[in-house]
Amino acid sequence: MARQATGAAKREAVAEAVRDDKFNARRIELAEAALETLGELGFARTSLREIAQNSAFTHGVFHYYFSDKLDLICCCVRHYKAKCVTRYDEVVATATSRDELTEGFLAKLAATLQTEARMHRLWYDLRSQAMFEAAFRKDVLEIDKSLEAMIWRIASRYAELGGKRPASSPAALYALFDGLFQSALLKHLAGDKGAIPDLLDEVRYLLPTVC
Repeated sequence: MARQATGAAKREAVAEAVRDDKFNARRIELAEAALETLGELGFARTSLREIAQNSAFTHGVFHYYFSDKLDLICCCVRHYKAKCVTRYDEVVATATSRDELTEGFLAKLAATLQTEARMHRLWYDLRSQAMFEAAFRKDVLEIDKSLEAMIWRIASRYAELGGKRPASSPAALYALFDGLFQSALLKHLAGDKGAIPDLLDEVRYLLPTVC
């Protein structure tokens, strides 16, 4: 009898895990659908109803899977940034010289700024809102930490290829690179044609200085 009860409990646990996986997969699907609208309008000017109107899903569906707009936006940015933090991993893993790593990194850096500016703008919008919205803070801090680790992987490998060690902490390096990227993003959004080339020149100069 006890064995039967244990078997039933295991089956229920598996069924619950499957339900959770399907629920989370649906949330990701909805987050993907919402990203374009959020990237265009930003946090303050976007409602769940407006997101629904610009997608193939109803307002009710969004309400079922997300408790509110904050929940949806956090899911969207977590999903997008989870992909971002692995963007440079192949370059880091395959580069055999500092020059090769630099050029591979810069090529991907230019591409993401050129083609995904709206998504990066949404991230900085969310990070600013976290100063006021407590609901955002945990997610923002976790994403920031993952981006810091991303920059550290690049810097550490660059230093290693030169027989050196980074001359700064992971937090300081991230703050430096993030500041340059955010400034370039703003200039790019303002139509400055030199924003991306200037950023690449800054990074090309900076890497050997700090690594």
